[in-house]
Amino acid sequence: MSTLVNDSGFTSDDWSEPFITLDAANDASALDVPSDANPADIPLCDGLRMIRVDFPSSADGRGFTIARQLRLRGFTGRLRARGHVLADQYAMARRSGFDEVEISDELAARQPEDQWQFRANWQDNNYQARLRG
Repeated sequence: MSTLVNDSGFTSDDWSEPFITLDAANDASALDVPSDANPADIPLCDGLRMIRVDFPSSADGRGFTIARQLRLRGFTGRLRARGHVLADQYAMARRSGFDEVEISDELAARQPEDQWQFRANWQDNNYQARLRG
């Protein structure tokens, strides 16, 4: 099982459609994208409403780049990070373009909801915006 995290904390998953792998992405409404995917090769079809990017390790930051590049290419659907994302990385996930994070129930037990909500004010703690004035 898994736990879904957004700015309000732990929440239930309301997505019911199947995720399609990147190699079978023709007209999919939801894609599963591996961390080593080239963002330019991800097809942004008209019916695509959700992209879930895998994080095989908390030390693997390629998913943040994928999310940012997808947003720059104009993807406006839901972006979900899945896997080994830590509560400390939640603000980075949101700033790079993710809407939500899917973690294992085991990780949710080790890093409870209050640790994730502590970082839900990611817009208030953007040092780059403070530097720009």
